[in-house]
Amino acid sequence: MEGVVNNFALPIFIWDGKRKMAGVSRRKSLNFPSILTALSIHLTIIAGEYFTPFNVTYDHRALIIAGKCRILISAGIHYPRATPEVWPKLIARSKEGGADVIETYTFWNGHEPTRGQYNFEGRYDIVKFAKLVGSHGLYLFLRIGPYACAEWNFGGFPVWLRDIPGIEFRTDNAPFKEEMERYVKKIVDLMIAESLFSWQGGPIILLQIENEYGNFESSFGPKGKIYMKWAAEMAVGLGAGVPWVMCQQTDAPEYIIDTCNAYYCDGFTPNSEKKPKIWTENWDGGFADWGERLPHRPSEDIAFAIARFFQRGGSLQNYYMYFGGTNFGRTAGGPAQITSYDYDAPLDEYGLPRQPKWGHLKDLHAAIKLCEPALVAADSPQYIKLGPKQEAHVYRGASNNYGQDLSLNEGICAAFIANIDEHESATVKFYGQEYTLPPWSVSILPDCRNTAFNTAKVAAQTSIKTVGSDSVSVGNNSLIPQLSTKSKFESISQSWMTLKEPLGVWGDKNFTSKGILEHLNVTKDQSDYLWYLTRIYVSDDDISFWKQKDVSPTIDIDSMRDFVRIFVNGQLAGSVKGKWIKVVQPVNLVQGYNDILLLSETVGLQNYGAFLEKDGAGFKGQIKLTGCKNGDINLTTSLWTYQVGLKGEFLKVYDVNSTESAGWTELSNDAIPTIFSWYKTKFDAPGRTDPVALDFSSMGKGQAWVNGHHIGRYWTLVAPNNGCERTCDYRGAYGSDKCRTNCGEITQAWYHIPRSWLNTSNNVLVIFEETDRTPFEISISTRSTETICAQVSEKHYPPLHTWSHSEFDGKISLTDKAPEMHLQCDEGHTISSIEFASYGDPNGSCQTFSQGKCHAANSLSVVSQACKGRNSCSIGISNAVVGDPCRHIVKSLAVQAKCSPPPDLSISASS
Repeated sequence: MEGVVNNFALPIFIWDGKRKMAGVSRRKSLNFPSILTALSIHLTIIAGEYFTPFNVTYDHRALIIAGKCRILISAGIHYPRATPEVWPKLIARSKEGGADVIETYTFWNGHEPTRGQYNFEGRYDIVKFAKLVGSHGLYLFLRIGPYACAEWNFGGFPVWLRDIPGIEFRTDNAPFKEEMERYVKKIVDLMIAESLFSWQGGPIILLQIENEYGNFESSFGPKGKIYMKWAAEMAVGLGAGVPWVMCQQTDAPEYIIDTCNAYYCDGFTPNSEKKPKIWTENWDGGFADWGERLPHRPSEDIAFAIARFFQRGGSLQNYYMYFGGTNFGRTAGGPAQITSYDYDAPLDEYGLPRQPKWGHLKDLHAAIKLCEPALVAADSPQYIKLGPKQEAHVYRGASNNYGQDLSLNEGICAAFIANIDEHESATVKFYGQEYTLPPWSVSILPDCRNTAFNTAKVAAQTSIKTVGSDSVSVGNNSLIPQLSTKSKFESISQSWMTLKEPLGVWGDKNFTSKGILEHLNVTKDQSDYLWYLTRIYVSDDDISFWKQKDVSPTIDIDSMRDFVRIFVNGQLAGSVKGKWIKVVQPVNLVQGYNDILLLSETVGLQNYGAFLEKDGAGFKGQIKLTGCKNGDINLTTSLWTYQVGLKGEFLKVYDVNSTESAGWTELSNDAIPTIFSWYKTKFDAPGRTDPVALDFSSMGKGQAWVNGHHIGRYWTLVAPNNGCERTCDYRGAYGSDKCRTNCGEITQAWYHIPRSWLNTSNNVLVIFEETDRTPFEISISTRSTETICAQVSEKHYPPLHTWSHSEFDGKISLTDKAPEMHLQCDEGHTISSIEFASYGDPNGSCQTFSQGKCHAANSLSVVSQACKGRNSCSIGISNAVVGDPCRHIVKSLAVQAKCSPPPDLSISASS
């Protein structure tokens, strides 16, 4: 397909059946009436088009979309990690933030939970998601895999796959290749049937086969390369009609684009001069495990990495993630990854902008888009050494193919100036002018003269939200909690029902077998829980021996993952968490027969690495009773009775239609707490439309359902006290241990309930709790932005909307040079008060602002008049707006404001 250009494809976006021209370049030779007539006829033939059909090809510089080289910003959103009701808002916010493309994996185990039985409904309605992307005028990058990793259960593979005789995953193995091809073909054929590829008028411009296979190809020996080539040939042979990529695959075939996944990809070079430089995963944060610290990647560093990527010839950058979302149900990967997949992404778990990250990156995108005509016009940049750690890349050229056919034009120029020094600012001379750059930063000059953006200078607001445990780097680089000061939330209910979960064997589907069976071979991942029960006889001699030696026998397990509880004669002896670790648990035994009960619990199946089908779960090696008078007793070869899951799971006591015959009883406030209990209550949904979360910090470990929807696992493990920094220095290369937050706190206390899962009243919350915690302190709250702050200098850059492109030659002009401060509350909320405003030399940062020696007395009135009572406002930063309180110094405006929600109409109606 390379080199094929569809010159007919003028992009026409369609919303609600109406056509809107966008991105059309007016050339004198075009006859618009005849073209529009032809397009109108064509649109009546092909139903469901979001664009007129266009080809996607590529050259060494970029993807060529409808005959035009494009520089693209892509936003990663995984459709099953949100509900369909919020997909439109997430896509719209991505577009508002500057995205051209939405990226997602597909999830095989969600789409084919049982072999041959497909699921494309609800959160797995990928067709609906793709059409929504198209309806917003965005492109779609579909990463079919089918291996996803993604911190998703089993890396996206269905567990039934491991039961196919002779199968070996991701290698030259006939059973695996047969199943993989069947699934990939299913997805491609579905997209074709729904007219979702670009050549059909749909949004899909790019596909991915496999995922980061190059990281493990050598593990499979020669068969690895054979499999990789087979996967590439198979994918291209399916007739999708758009380019395919392989990420982290340096030996990808000539007809597959190899791409980069990393924190930084500016130094990446594809394996062929004919391929563009694509960054499939820019890790803008990270995931978290139970009992661990939370990730935070500073906005300045992400912006620096992206600017460097485009500075050095990049063409498409994708945020992994732009919105992370929630691992609902048992979809979280393993081992032991939390239910939240917030990822410290620009949009938080609830879909709200994480500020200043979202706003700073939005400005970055706008600056890059100003440079797009020059970036695609130049075959390669001019490199200029400006200092020991300072350099410029200049894109000027002879051609401008942005928004028009490939043709020659003169006079466009864009430049990126980088200071890669991690410690010191630098002043450089570029084309006769001086530019001062902070350390570890890039300045973007869309016209090769004026700076539009610097990656280290953040003008975007900081937002403080009312729920969650979120951290953000603010003006002075201190890590402050992005959390309001509310310390106590109202309990969700004081009226609860309870149901005791039996320990061990509870149903008629248990069975007995000699030896220790592998966990997944028994459960097929239908439940986290698998009970192992055996019985041993203890003699008087052993009891006497232990008393005489003052020792206790131990149950030793050679290797265990993810969590085990050990019971002896119905009493909990202990529990252990880990990944393939040895367990040594002291136990108290009595003379005679003793029941040994092991509960193996999975907390997300392994999602990364080679040989996933062999990783398994539960126990490996031998299980012994040690310390006996006559030596160890090997329990490995004993008769064990197996019971899959919980009785409450089997009875579906979490279902809103379940009957009361399960045995629910009232839970009194003074009841003696017991382990392994189900709890149920009813509650009313909070008013308004803000996102909703439950606080489980008072609980132990378990799972929760709302109105029959499985919101996920919860676990109140606490992160270590050490390993977090009081300040987060954006300078220097980022790594996963840098700028960690939440030390000494519960890793995840709040759990998202999608609004679409809630009724106005009589919502049913059902909890399975493994420990002796009771539910009376569980609380519910909405999440919203309560406080917004910003500080902008009068020497900051002009607002990016004041730059404009010429429709004819791609040149840009700057019409206004006064910087602006922009403040915005959540949708539907308004700025109710200005808590601080000072134009001069204010001190401090968000929530600690104070007046300096220089202060304009009318600062508060100016800001209040511009902002109070509005959802958003903009304030010019200049003496002309506020006055000049102090001559001969550089002044800045610092503002802190409060956002308030609209009135709760449900309360008004009931009062």
